[in-house]
Amino acid sequence: MEQRKKAAIYIRVSTDAQREEGYSIDAQKEALTAYCISKQISNYEYYIDGGFTGSNLNRPEMQRMIEDAESGRLSHVVVYKLDRLSRSQKDTLYLIEDVLNPHQVAFVSLNESMDTGTPMGRLMLGILSAFAQLERENIRERTRMGMRERVRAGYWMGGGKIPFGYDYDEAQGILVPNADADRVREMYRLYLEGYSPQNIADMMGLKYDRLVIQILKRKTNIGVIVYQGEEYPGRHEPLISREVYEETMLAMEERSGKNLHSEVNLLTGLVYCGRCGAKMRYQKWGKKGHKLVCYSRQGSKPYLIRDPDCTQEYVWADEVEDAVAEDLFRFSAEKTLDPGSEAERGVLELLEQQLLRAEKKLKRLYSLYSEGEDEALRETVAEQKKETAAIREKLELEKNRKALSKRRKKTLDRISSLKEVWHVMTPMEKRAVVDQVIERVVVTGQTLQIEYKL
Repeated sequence: MEQRKKAAIYIRVSTDAQREEGYSIDAQKEALTAYCISKQISNYEYYIDGGFTGSNLNRPEMQRMIEDAESGRLSHVVVYKLDRLSRSQKDTLYLIEDVLNPHQVAFVSLNESMDTGTPMGRLMLGILSAFAQLERENIRERTRMGMRERVRAGYWMGGGKIPFGYDYDEAQGILVPNADADRVREMYRLYLEGYSPQNIADMMGLKYDRLVIQILKRKTNIGVIVYQGEEYPGRHEPLISREVYEETMLAMEERSGKNLHSEVNLLTGLVYCGRCGAKMRYQKWGKKGHKLVCYSRQGSKPYLIRDPDCTQEYVWADEVEDAVAEDLFRFSAEKTLDPGSEAERGVLELLEQQLLRAEKKLKRLYSLYSEGEDEALRETVAEQKKETAAIREKLELEKNRKALSKRRKKTLDRISSLKEVWHVMTPMEKRAVVDQVIERVVVTGQTLQIEYKL
C-alpha cells in the first residue's frame, strides 16, 4: 500500500524575533493551518524550530523535514514567509532546487503568495531569496557598526576569549584584572631580565612558550582594545605601562631569529670570523673548556660555510669572553647619554593631537553613516580611515624612536657599574646585558673587534 504523503508546515522563530507581532509560533501556526484547510490539505504535520537563526540550516526540525522530503513522505512544504525558511539565498535555492523539486514537493510561501509549481513562482523565488540575503547582510553590517562604536567608546567586545589576566564584567561592559594579573606583570619583568619564553612558561605553569609570547604581545595589557586591525583606548585598567610594553617589543624584535638561551655561553650567536665572515660556534675541547670554531672549517652546517679554505685558527672561548668583558667595562665607564631633545618631544605631542582630531572626525562620520547609508559618505569614511591610519603609523614610529632612547638610557644606567657587579651576576644575566649592548664580535687571528649597539 502506497504511503500517504503529508504537507509539512514549517515554522521558525529566531531569538531576536520572538516578540515581533505576527512572527510568534502560534500566529504562524494559525495562518498556515488555515491555508492548508482552505486548499483541502487535511494531512499535515508541524515542523517547529523555536529560537533558531535563519542564517544556516543547522536546525533539528529543518533537518527532519529535509529527511522526510528526500524519503518521499511530503507533498508540500508551507511557510509563513520566505525568510522563515532561510535568510541565505544559497540555502533557499538549495532547499528548493536540490531537495524539494527533485522529490516532487511543492513549496508555498503564504506571505509572498508563491507556488513553485508555476514559472512565475520560481522567478519570484529567486528574486525574494536574493532580498532575504541582502537583508541579512545589512543586519550584519549594522551589527558591526554598532560593535565598532561600542569599542570606540572603550567597552570590551563581549563574548569570545577573555585575555589572560582579566575577567569580563558584563554589568560595566569592561575587562577587570583578576588573580592572574600579577603573573602577567611578572612575565614582562622576567622577559626584560633575559629569561626565555620557555623559562617563563615553566615558572608560570604554562604548557607552551608560545602562550607567553601571545600574552606579552597583547595590547590589551596596556589598556588598548584591538578590533578589526584598529586600536582604540579601552576603559579597562592597564596591567603594565606602555613604556614596559614597547621595551618588551623591542627586546623581542632583537631576539627574533636568535636562539639566545638554548645555552648560557656568553657570546653564542654573536661571534664572527674576520677572515671569511662566517659565524663561529662554541665547541667542547676536552676537559679544558670550549674553543670558538669558524663554521667554514667544519661541515656540520654546510649552509653556514663561507670559505672552505678559511685559515681562521681556533681560539679559546674563555679568553675571548674575558677580553670582551674588559672592553665592556671600559665602554660602560666612558659612554655618555644624550637625552631626547625638546624638538623630539614636541613632534610626539603634535602627532598625538593630530591623531585625536582625526579620530574625532572619523567618529562623527561613522555616526552620520549609521543614520543613513550614503555612497559618497562611505567614500569619505574610507578616506578619513586612511588618513587616521597614516597619522597613527607616524605616531608609532615616533614612539618607537622615543622608546629606543629610553631603552638606551636604561641600558646605560644598568651597565654604569657593571664591573663592580659582574662577578655576582648569573650567566643568563650576563648574557642579557651582552645582547643589549653588543652587536657582534669579530675574531681575526688572535685579535678582536667589538661592535656596540649604543
